[in-house]
Amino acid sequence: MGIFERIRTVLAANINALISKAEDPQKMLEQLVLDMQKQFTEARQQVAVAMADEQRLKKQYENELRIASEWEAKARKALAAGDEALTRDILLRKAEHDKMAAEYKAQWEQQAAAVEQLRGALQQLNTKIEEAKRKKNLLIARAKRAEAQKTIHETMSGLSDSSAFDSFARMEGKVEELEAQAVVAQQFSSELTQGDDLSRRVAQLEASTGNDEVEAQLAALKAKMGLAAPAEPAKIEPPR
Repeated sequence: MGIFERIRTVLAANINALISKAEDPQKMLEQLVLDMQKQFTEARQQVAVAMADEQRLKKQYENELRIASEWEAKARKALAAGDEALTRDILLRKAEHDKMAAEYKAQWEQQAAAVEQLRGALQQLNTKIEEAKRKKNLLIARAKRAEAQKTIHETMSGLSDSSAFDSFARMEGKVEELEAQAVVAQQFSSELTQGDDLSRRVAQLEASTGNDEVEAQLAALKAKMGLAAPAEPAKIEPPR
């Protein structure tokens, strides 16, 4: 199983596990992004290992080429010295290194192509993670909005229940009853106040009548004792 195939398998398993738990959408999305970043870090490490293997194969290929070239130089010297038997043995050794060089070259080229694909896939994974981060914020906002709408609808549903309106009707009747009692109390207080005013006016009248009788008796007593006040002389107006 390739690196990115394994990453897809792990992420799919994590997503299914989170969904099955029916967790809070915000927590679930944040956890998914964390899992993606974790898998990206692991994939980047694997790509780095693949790149190191590519460089190692390249060096081994170049090393075999160098050794084969050295054996060719030795074969030239042996042939120049007229020793064809030694030259044949040297060329056999050179052929071994040529073969090793060809094998390393093939492996190196395959590894280089694989590394290029891995680097491209890693870049795509990073792009998808960044896109997931942006979508996460949008999805969280949508989830919060949906939750708010759900709360509002549940509240409205509760208010539409007849029992709730019956309660309001009963409270309204109670308030009207209290208002009626307040009006009656006010009227009763006004009547009491009017009664008190009438009693006060009657008392003043009775007191005034009593004073007149006392004044009459005083005048009669003065008359008996000759203490009656002389009548004021009539004023004579001068002729015009």
